[in-house]
Formats: sequence, structure tokens, C-alpha cells
Amino acid sequence: MTTQSMTDRELAAQPAAYWTGMAYEALIAFTRARQAEHGFTQPQFWLLRNLSANDLSPDGQGRTVVELRQAMSSYLRAEDDLEAEAEVLLERGWLRRDGEGRLWITEVGEVARVDLGKHSPAIREAIHRGIDDADYVTVLKVLRQMLQNTTGVGGV
Repeated sequence: MTTQSMTDRELAAQPAAYWTGMAYEALIAFTRARQAEHGFTQPQFWLLRNLSANDLSPDGQGRTVVELRQAMSSYLRAEDDLEAEAEVLLERGWLRRDGEGRLWITEVGEVARVDLGKHSPAIREAIHRGIDDADYVTVLKVLRQMLQNTTGVGGV
């Protein structure tokens, strides 16, 4: 029996952890495959974003790989090697490393960050195809409530 042939009652009995885990793995794999088609990795994009004063960097200052790993700890995967990813960006001239080992985004890296970000809407559109925004919001509200119920964290 597939989930498409299950009744609402049968679906309601399905374990949320299984489905959220399956969705997480599929969404990450899909996103990373689309990014790879454009010549970059998700961790490379995150490095640029976390070093850009125009994006996630709180102050536009350089950061060590250790500091960047800490800043990204909630979304890095175990297999993500930030040092290796940074080396690629250093070779491309998108980052530079100072004498104290801090990474800084370059002007060319800032242009690349903006260009790479232009792929995000198409990736989102492919993932959300056939899903009404209202349904998507409902799913997120349900997941947020599940987090509240299991961790006491409601402001996620």
C-alpha cells in the first residue's frame, strides 16, 4: 500500500519522525544536486552567506573555520567539510585568508554569492510544485507545534 492510497485515518497513524526524516533527506539531496548542476555546493554557499555583511554575517568580519562551523552548527551535516569547501572558494578567489587564519569574502565572492542565490527560487519552486502556500504554512505550523510538544521550544 502506498501513502497515496491510504485513507486520512491511516495517514494520521503514520509516525511523524519517519516522514520528517525521509523528507529531510530527500530535500537536502534534491537541493544539493541542483546546486551541483550549477557548480557549487550548499556548504560553499553557506560559507559565502555567513561571511557576507550583506547576508548572514552579523558584522562583516572574517571568521575562522571553527567559528563558521559553530555559526552553522544547526544546519551542517556530518559529511560537510568546511575546510575543504573553503579551500575551493580560496582557489576561486571568492574568499581570502588573513594571517590569523580568518576567512573573508572578497568582492568577487560577494558577486558570486548574489549569483548563486539566484538559483534558490527555482529550487524552491521545484520543491513546492503542486503545494498550495496555505498547505505549506499549515505543515510548518504543525511541525512547529510538534517541536513545542517535544522540546518546549515554541519560537523555532
